[in-house]
Amino acid sequence: MRIGIDARLYGPKVGGGGLGRYVEQLVTELQKIDKKNRYLLFLKKDNFDTCKVTNKNFEKRLADVHWYSIKEQLNMPKLVDQENLDLMHYPHWNIPLRAKVPFIVTIHDLLLLEEPTSAKKATQLDPFRYKLKYLGYKYIVDRAVHKSKHIIAVSQFTKGSILKHFSTNPDKISVVHEGVTVANQTTRQPKNQTTSDPYFLYVGNAYPHKNLEALLHAFAFFYKLHTEVKLVLVGKKDIFWEWLEKEFDEIEIPREAVVFHGYATEEELDQLYQNATLYVFPSRHEGFGLPPLEAMARGVPVAASRATAIPEILGEAALYFEPDDVEAMVEVMEKALSDQQLREKLTQKGHQQIKKYSWNKMAEETLKVYERYARKEKNK
Repeated sequence: MRIGIDARLYGPKVGGGGLGRYVEQLVTELQKIDKKNRYLLFLKKDNFDTCKVTNKNFEKRLADVHWYSIKEQLNMPKLVDQENLDLMHYPHWNIPLRAKVPFIVTIHDLLLLEEPTSAKKATQLDPFRYKLKYLGYKYIVDRAVHKSKHIIAVSQFTKGSILKHFSTNPDKISVVHEGVTVANQTTRQPKNQTTSDPYFLYVGNAYPHKNLEALLHAFAFFYKLHTEVKLVLVGKKDIFWEWLEKEFDEIEIPREAVVFHGYATEEELDQLYQNATLYVFPSRHEGFGLPPLEAMARGVPVAASRATAIPEILGEAALYFEPDDVEAMVEVMEKALSDQQLREKLTQKGHQQIKKYSWNKMAEETLKVYERYARKEKNK
């Protein structure tokens, strides 16, 4: 079978944290396990050289077309159609409407449908253009659901979300969990760090559904009683981080109480994780929730919101709070700071929890989806 993968989102630096990591690991692990099928990887100029081919059955093609664009709708079908593929895997919902090659789609979440208020807040479009965007999104996802040969959902929550919003056969959807990289898991020991004080850590983007405004307000209450503790926020600077910093300027706590670290390299991240007292994940909506698992993999105790897929993925290895309950968030911070035994217990549970997730297993289960399609075609 000749399989195409839309790998334009390859790598966290180009495709963003969760999606970029998913595509990167899918390509990496498939190269290790599949010596039978042939693959064509469609990549952007920005990640073409970063994506390394280690399996002779894999080839790369330049598809320097940005996602969510008119160019994507016009050019991607041409690039894909000319390659004589048996199957195409789109690892996100943005399938070109004119796509002719049979395809499988991975759906990570349905944020625009589940969190329309947050999605609207995240855009700078006027109401009319936002409405057009919303309708376009729903139409494209609807087409992805109904025209795809199979759907991969990254959690049971996401599968349920698809079935809630779209009429389709549940058997058409396979739940394939993402993995977590454990290579950087080490014994946590004091090192040089961003601050010598104990600190709570958040790593990720600042999109409205990540609920960082609530985290800032909760920490402001907490800080009045624990001025020795800092909050360190790590993420690529963009308009959402600028909005968050403006929100922080209106909160009556010292500027030095919160560190807006900005983008961090892998080495910097390892150091930040290694010295953190607690990783806090206040998100209101996640299709999977990779960042807290990455914290667990580095031995950091985790506190997270009891929302959407997060409890499904983290299980009993985290402290939970309701995402809109600032008082509950403060109570969890208090508990985590004051109880070292609790933190150690959470760390141990975290080490056990991450064993459930493997990028290799994710690739194996994805390959089974490809092969199931091939068998169906053969038996027609």
